[in-house]
Amino acid sequence: MSKHLTNPTFFDQVVGLLNAARTKVVATINTTMVKTYFEIGRLIVEEEQLGEKRAEYGTQLIFALSERLQREFGKGFSVTNLKQMRSFYAIYSKGQTVSDEFRLSWSHYLALMRIENENERRFYEIESIENTWSLRELRRQFESGLFERLALSKDKAGIKKLSDKGQIVEQPQDVIKDPYILEFVGLEEKTRYSESELEQHIIDKLEHFLLELGKGFTFVGRQARFSFDDKHFRVDLVFYNRILQCFVLIDLKIGELTHQDLGQMQMYVNYYDRFVKFDNENSTVGIILCKKKNDTLVEITLPQNNKQIFARNYQTVLPSKEDLKRLLEEKG
Repeated sequence: MSKHLTNPTFFDQVVGLLNAARTKVVATINTTMVKTYFEIGRLIVEEEQLGEKRAEYGTQLIFALSERLQREFGKGFSVTNLKQMRSFYAIYSKGQTVSDEFRLSWSHYLALMRIENENERRFYEIESIENTWSLRELRRQFESGLFERLALSKDKAGIKKLSDKGQIVEQPQDVIKDPYILEFVGLEEKTRYSESELEQHIIDKLEHFLLELGKGFTFVGRQARFSFDDKHFRVDLVFYNRILQCFVLIDLKIGELTHQDLGQMQMYVNYYDRFVKFDNENSTVGIILCKKKNDTLVEITLPQNNKQIFARNYQTVLPSKEDLKRLLEEKG
């Protein structure tokens, strides 16, 4: 290091300022670009409405505009891109955006515009903004049917709330999905694998698993051991949810759910409630992830007022969006 720059803290502060400025510049450029594309779309729509009332006029207008703009500004103004700008204005001029200020990249909005259901589109826009999803994560959450998986556990008012406000976490049921999608673990081609293999693959892809779990989760540990009466027990995965302020215990089962599995999780939850959590923390939540659950078995085994233990299916391949939508439609 130069003899004139001996204070590393000073250097780090300057670098931090420059990196923050660079990030802000990029964000500003993205926002300005999206607003500009929205305005271009508006001008196209208004010009079409003022022009001849023939479908051919709109096509001729866009071709002529594209030719002129590409000569002056380059390839970013192809006929396809101009049509996307027109569609962008048509969709977001109806007050469906979560804010008067666009806060996502143009690539995000291109992905969102492909979602036909406006309730679903609003949900993914809100979640992308609040969770700073990359385009890749937005696509993954959409393809895994996050909206449908959350909506399946809600009534009509709850579904409307999802579309208006995104995922609001107020109670344990709000973070529970069914099924959980674990395609990122890379086990879809294996016909047989053990619970320890599944656990290891989840740990190897912990960042992906945290995203699948949802809002507020932090990782605490794996194979968390506790003992009493000279007997030792281990919880597969332990998380903490900062929003709910409680421990979340996860047990992995590669087969069909049994009442013994539910009883075991009840014991885990009871132990954490009595000996691990602080008095100011909320009751522990237990989630059993299994290949196949029996709703009747769960209902009979657990207390009627159960709000702590949940059995949910998991899949190691992406589900069919059509199947999830069908289930949501059947739910009414």
